[in-house]
Amino acid sequence: MANILKKWVESDARELKRLSKLADEVNVFSKQYEDLSDDDLKAKTPELKQRYQDGETLDDLLPEAFAVAREGAKRVLGLYPFHVQIMGGIVLHEGNISEMKTGEGKTLTATMPVYLNALAGEGVHVVTVNEYLSERDATEMGELYNWLGLTVGLNSAQKEPEAKREAYNCDITYSTNSEIGFDYLRDNMVVYKEDRVQRPLSFAIVDEVDSILIDEARTPLIISGQSQGTTQLYERTDRFAKTLHENDDFKIDLESKTVSLNEQGISKAEKYFNLKNLYDTDNTALTHHLDQALRANFIMLRDKDYVVSDGEVLIVDSFTGRVMEGRRYSDGLHQAIEAKEAVEIQEESKTMANITYQNLFRMYKKLSGMTGTARTEMEEFREIYNMEVVTVPTNKPVIRIDEPDVLYPSLESKFEAVISKIKELHTKGQPMLIGTVAVETSEYLSQRLDEEEIPHVVLNAKNHAKEAEIIMNAGQRGAVTIATNMAGRGTDIKLGPGVREVGGLAVIGTERHESRRIDNQLRGRSGRQGDPGMTQFYLSLEDDLMRRFGSDRIKNFLERMNVDGEQAVIRSRMITKQVESAQKRVEGNNYDSRKNVLQYDDVMREQREVVYKQRSLVIDEDTDLKWVIIPMIERTVERVVNLHTQGEEKDWDLSTILDFAISAMVSPEEISLDDFKGKNADEIKSYLMDIANKVYDEKKKQLYDPAQMLEFEKVVILRVVDSHWTDHIDAMDQLRQSIGLRGYGQLNPLVEYQQDGYRMFEEIISDIDYDATRLFMKSEIRQNITR
Repeated sequence: MANILKKWVESDARELKRLSKLADEVNVFSKQYEDLSDDDLKAKTPELKQRYQDGETLDDLLPEAFAVAREGAKRVLGLYPFHVQIMGGIVLHEGNISEMKTGEGKTLTATMPVYLNALAGEGVHVVTVNEYLSERDATEMGELYNWLGLTVGLNSAQKEPEAKREAYNCDITYSTNSEIGFDYLRDNMVVYKEDRVQRPLSFAIVDEVDSILIDEARTPLIISGQSQGTTQLYERTDRFAKTLHENDDFKIDLESKTVSLNEQGISKAEKYFNLKNLYDTDNTALTHHLDQALRANFIMLRDKDYVVSDGEVLIVDSFTGRVMEGRRYSDGLHQAIEAKEAVEIQEESKTMANITYQNLFRMYKKLSGMTGTARTEMEEFREIYNMEVVTVPTNKPVIRIDEPDVLYPSLESKFEAVISKIKELHTKGQPMLIGTVAVETSEYLSQRLDEEEIPHVVLNAKNHAKEAEIIMNAGQRGAVTIATNMAGRGTDIKLGPGVREVGGLAVIGTERHESRRIDNQLRGRSGRQGDPGMTQFYLSLEDDLMRRFGSDRIKNFLERMNVDGEQAVIRSRMITKQVESAQKRVEGNNYDSRKNVLQYDDVMREQREVVYKQRSLVIDEDTDLKWVIIPMIERTVERVVNLHTQGEEKDWDLSTILDFAISAMVSPEEISLDDFKGKNADEIKSYLMDIANKVYDEKKKQLYDPAQMLEFEKVVILRVVDSHWTDHIDAMDQLRQSIGLRGYGQLNPLVEYQQDGYRMFEEIISDIDYDATRLFMKSEIRQNITR
């Protein structure tokens, strides 16, 4: 083990040495460019672009391009990237993750690789977690890029397609991850190529990369249409769920966050809904709704998992504590929560297009990212995204003091201690950031501080609009800020006058998050750029994480140490280690879960790529689509004829082939059984294909304008493909929900899903061929086709 560790540390040191050497090359050019006039420095951009066109690689241009961006930043922004920031920029250019501590200037670091890669002219995407950061960075850093002769676009949800297209056509585009995903899906639903907004995905730098590629990895992006659902079942199952009692009627598994009826609960349900057997196959819809009603009532907590605002249920992101606008829980859970909270139940929707962030970002030719906390998820970044995590040293040593965790027996005693600590630090004027895991905790603490008459501000899902402003003032003397765990991610807490002297920013965590990264993120708000600071976490045996994973082991430890009583407290590195091992277990579970989602989504990815690629070829065609239509008809004819000409000739079912020809190809007067007699299977196929080619040529004559013929072909193919594809997504979704049950039959659910998914995909391809054949062959042409 020691050898492995030694090897790892040495390889890290070797990598940093290589990066430092490259940064030295940048320094050489930086010194030369100091003497250039503004015009000469700006002239470097077209010169470097030309050299790239003439065959030099971006790696060849790196030292000079980085030096140009660096000198430009000094002149335009008044900021000059440090040596370590150049190293971080090289990591980004090479398609890896640059782990840089909070306050080390990640935004400035990104300017160098963004500038270099923009020279290729294929578009660089800078991806942020919210629109505020996109707008801020596009405005601030945009000054530098514009000065250097590059174009900068901002892509936001409110923009019309024309404005989005303009933003994507710029050299550098700032956008949120969700908007890039939705634009990608919408682009693959358009009928006309000029309606697309994106260019091919080339290079992305993802800010807060762990938040987007890890925390949000299990959240698929879904474009929905209306579905025919009923709200009555939600209300009935909700009323029933509210009559149940924990342990008597159902059991909650805290570890997996599931709830299930026991024997008594099942009997009650059968009586309530007047059923003989609740789990009969006829009652599948009811049991599904009942499961969701139980989850909504007993697992999903108001002001923790969601908030209710203006009669609407809004999801709270468990990682950032922010409201996730426009997001809804899938599979009827959102409607079940709406029934629970007695607000208007919105219609269920049908999935028309979907993709996970994992598969969206793996489509970029080159992907990189930056964050303050990625080391704990190193393996996942390497396995899923093929990116290495490189920890870039800080510009100045970190002098923040991280105190060991403090453990209390109950929530009450823990919060008493937190209030006492806040009063003590407030008296000496030290600013504090108090991190909470849930909205309700932040509100409870706020109420307690009001009672103590300590002025403070609260930043949670209900008050995220003023987020940046609140966070920017959090470092002023005497400021007390209560915030959900990842508050202000992407904005710096700068210390006000006189704060260094009283110890810098104090960070107090009121609970450990289930992910170590989130705790590290909270710690990292303090001690930026060599500032002083302190951090400490307050825990209790009644905390969620402790109850789910750590409590018994720690209780035994406390008993051995003879620690008891309501006011008992223990500070120990050993407690911190126990908590971290519990967190590692949760992280392991979450990684497995994300990997599982990816393995299932990979089946859909392959199918999605086939459909989207063929769809694009159809949309991009500008002469005619005979090369698509005729093979579709041919495959359909082949399938029908092969199916009904098996065995000896006397057993052939020619009348069914005739029925097919009449229903999908020609009118009854133009064909009869006699046309098939005396022909072998291949001759029947040739005969039908002759008809198809003849009909095609006739339609082409009727539509004498080639543009109209092309339009007609596109409409036929796209209408059929889109209709079947959305049905297929829905069917695959239902298969995904039910496939787990096959595990009880000693079958591997993933393998079963792959096999069934492949079979279903083959079926929709043949259905598409058949419907396109019928629609094309049987449609009547009228001379009034317009776009």
